[in-house]
Amino acid sequence: MEKADLPGAAHMVLADGVVHLDPAMTSGGRTVCRPRGNNVAIVTSIPLCETAFHGLRQSSQLCRHCDLGYDRTSALIFTRSTFPFARSGILCPLRQTDTVEFMEWNFRSAEELAAALRAGDVTSVELTDEAIARIERDDKAINAICVRTFDRARAAAHRADQARARGEDRPLLGIPVTVKECYNIAGLPTTWGMPMHRNYMPAEDALQVSRLEAAGAVVLGKTNVPLMLRDIQSFNEIYGTTNNPWDHDRTSGGSSGGSAAALAAGFGALSIGSDLAGSLRTPAHFCGVYAHKPTLGLAPTRGMVAPPAPALPIDLDLAVVGPMARTARDLALLLDVMAGPDPLTHGVAYDVALPPARHERLSDFRVLIIEDHPLIPTGSAVRAGVNRVAEALVDEGARVERRSPLLPDPAEAATLYMLLMLSNAAAGLSVDVYEQLQTHAAALNSPTPPTPQAPPAASPLSADDRSLDAARLRGMVLSHRDWVEANNRRELHRHGWRQLFAEFDAVVCPITPTPAFPHDHNGGLEHRRIDIDGVEYPYFDQLVWAGVATMPGLPATAIPAGRSPEGLPVGVQLIGPMFEDRTPLRLAELLEQKIGGFQTPAESRHR
Repeated sequence: MEKADLPGAAHMVLADGVVHLDPAMTSGGRTVCRPRGNNVAIVTSIPLCETAFHGLRQSSQLCRHCDLGYDRTSALIFTRSTFPFARSGILCPLRQTDTVEFMEWNFRSAEELAAALRAGDVTSVELTDEAIARIERDDKAINAICVRTFDRARAAAHRADQARARGEDRPLLGIPVTVKECYNIAGLPTTWGMPMHRNYMPAEDALQVSRLEAAGAVVLGKTNVPLMLRDIQSFNEIYGTTNNPWDHDRTSGGSSGGSAAALAAGFGALSIGSDLAGSLRTPAHFCGVYAHKPTLGLAPTRGMVAPPAPALPIDLDLAVVGPMARTARDLALLLDVMAGPDPLTHGVAYDVALPPARHERLSDFRVLIIEDHPLIPTGSAVRAGVNRVAEALVDEGARVERRSPLLPDPAEAATLYMLLMLSNAAAGLSVDVYEQLQTHAAALNSPTPPTPQAPPAASPLSADDRSLDAARLRGMVLSHRDWVEANNRRELHRHGWRQLFAEFDAVVCPITPTPAFPHDHNGGLEHRRIDIDGVEYPYFDQLVWAGVATMPGLPATAIPAGRSPEGLPVGVQLIGPMFEDRTPLRLAELLEQKIGGFQTPAESRHR
């Protein structure tokens, strides 16, 4: 650490590439720290002169970082030879204010980074080096990046800078990103957290990874997941536990918890994840970032497959892949890269052409607010987030309703969701386990109800039991005949949603009943409980909110909607009409402008 005396004004301390100005010594000065890769550009109103720094040299270089219209003709440059933690910096006079700000490239949006790269204000190598430095410094405590690809990333960044020098421009050219561990990347492990596959390395990239790289993105690494992607938390025996950047004692969510934590911590501007039971939306909600669950089938999933299965162009039921980001506009940017049919199948015949958003102003939107579910209560913190969004919409003149007879029955929808999801999940179980489940399901005519000590997998349920536990057990042994019947009922729900979206443009509702909860790795998933305002409920019952959009295959955008009394992020989801993904994305962008969006955990703690 170095300290420099500024003549009659302040002390500046440089550590880990960040400029810290002693607020007590600034005399009202304003300092903006804007790192450029390993460089640090400083904008300050404090009087400076060459003699304040040993080895400082005058420069006529214009300050490209000061966009406030003040004098840019004089600048001072200090070098790494003078301050070992800063390679270079630019000092220019600005109007005095009462605040001290620190800004870095690591938390800029992908859109801002793309503009800076095009303007020549920064290089991809600089962005990548800065992101890597931050991961190396901060990820020990968070454990978001489970597979680091730093050498590959630096090489990709160099190629991106060369391409830009040749006049090329692509949507994500030179922008650092991360990829959820479940995506195949040639030559890197894809394990889905399963110890028996810790050494499995696919020979080719997943389609979405190929699309990222074709768009020019720089992949920093792969992000952590739960075992087989089947948890609302992200931990496994191979890579350990991912902590929430807002509170390391709490989960970052699952199964895209590593990606959400990475974004909240400033490890890359974008990430790609997947969602079957809220796996994009729940981590975004828990970590205060944005995510979009696309319409089912909009973004192909080839190569997002559990090892050692081959990467085939399969049309998955319920499950999707989708973008994660720190702004709504970045979600739209990344979705444009991900969307479109697989060239091995549907892409042979057609391309994608998403319709534009239904509206461009908040006042034109027609929104249905749902804050309660018949099968599980909504916690007070989440309810407050839903109402904050509702109040913002009302304030802007949007048409807001609290109930509608057009809404498909949420209790039946939750039951269908559990049947369909668990029938899919159970298909990969061993024969022995499956036969045990069949035995338990056959005893559904017993009058003995399940208890927390005797969950449904080990205790018979009554034939008329309509609990979600019973639905999950029935789903795991669902016959094809019964699956077809359940699927027909799903189509009736889809028809109901089409009717609802003739009257409304979006539905706002919770993602889970609570903010991020403390780590809980005890026992099997069926034994765990979720605390909602002091009352415990079955752990998996909280998935009913994810199923609202997943079961019918609708698009849903997760957005930050405030913080809990404990200071934890709270998010909500904006559900839109099928294949009208741009409508909830545009609504998310407008709400971001109205109520604010992502905040860094450190920034929020100081407010």
